[in-house]
Amino acid sequence: MTFLKITFWTSFALVFYAYLGYGIILLMVQKLKKLLGRDRQETSDKSLKFEPEVTLLIAAYNEKAHVPEKIRNSLSLDYPRDKLNIMFVTDGSDDGSVEMLQQYESITVLHEPQRRGKISAINRAMQHVKTPIVIFTDANTNLNTTAIREIVYHYQDPSVGGVSGEKRIDPVSQHSVSGAGEGLYWRYESFLKRLDSNLYTVVGAAGELFSIRTRLFERVEPDTILDDFIISLRIAKQGYRVIYEPNACALESPSFSLKDEMTRKVRICAGGIQSIIRLGDLLNPFRYRMLTIQYVSHRVLRWTLAPLALVLMLIVNADLAVREGGIYTLVMAGQLMFYSFASLGWHLANRKIRIKLFTTPMYFGMMNVAAYIGFVRYLRGKQSVLWEKANRADAITQEPEELSAMIVRKEERVEQC
Repeated sequence: MTFLKITFWTSFALVFYAYLGYGIILLMVQKLKKLLGRDRQETSDKSLKFEPEVTLLIAAYNEKAHVPEKIRNSLSLDYPRDKLNIMFVTDGSDDGSVEMLQQYESITVLHEPQRRGKISAINRAMQHVKTPIVIFTDANTNLNTTAIREIVYHYQDPSVGGVSGEKRIDPVSQHSVSGAGEGLYWRYESFLKRLDSNLYTVVGAAGELFSIRTRLFERVEPDTILDDFIISLRIAKQGYRVIYEPNACALESPSFSLKDEMTRKVRICAGGIQSIIRLGDLLNPFRYRMLTIQYVSHRVLRWTLAPLALVLMLIVNADLAVREGGIYTLVMAGQLMFYSFASLGWHLANRKIRIKLFTTPMYFGMMNVAAYIGFVRYLRGKQSVLWEKANRADAITQEPEELSAMIVRKEERVEQC
């Protein structure tokens, strides 16, 4: 009985810490540091004219539907044109997007007919980057006008090796169930990233918008699934900080359906397991100290022990509720209600019915089921490194006039980030 109680409360504590406790601790530490006057001081000065040359690198596989909007957005960025190099790498694309891009003399297009995956394309493109800073972004995202300026000013600080922007889900698309869940998740992730950055460093940048010092780039293994995660953490491993800049915003539409979002989550979880193995030395707190604590707390637990603890807690709780009753019965009732809401939310969502009360349990459950599927898929070697493009809510064919109006409205929303 004592063993069962220890198992239950250990599992409960682990789940609470992984999903809520770590963020609460970060927030308390930040408030304490401010109270003691020991808050991290910004060493870069926005008032100074700091305009290093940068390369905006966009890896795009068969993104013809998004290319016009991405070009328009990239050319409208508030940065000197002679210091902004726009580079597309389109390896394997055969949808006409290459020919569309090659019409613009101001844009560099790197193309090979073979499709080897995103990271192979990035590895090849990085050989052509000659600027001190490279900014990675996706073809299906829009950046706010001042995004580049907000990012590069941090590089006045020599301890900064990378800067991550903020990914936001288009609010217009959040009326859908997948959009609401994904939007909620990224709002919480953005909150944690800000706190992580204030404490020491971001642990894993989002590929929609992040940058690094070009000289710090390390060629990534061609079978890597989460290239953005590996690239940014290897910058941190070298002793540099990765800063979070919420005023540099990447606006993206959510997955078109829960099925598409589930596919994306499974891929991320499979890549998470691969990353933990590939970055195994980061688990050494004696060598990496604060970086290890942040990495384990924010990332490793969610992909490994937390999903396991959820199942263990449910099983042990059922036994304790029968034997002991009391608080264990109350907690068991709470768990059953939560998972009932998650299951009901999933079934309603597949019928295009959204009820806010069920959104959080449904998305939380989906993430943890994806962790198990992703783990098995990685062990079986079934997760391909090739792009698995999730259908996005804005990927529906539009008439030219309707498409033009949609692009203008989206540009207006990205400026509100």
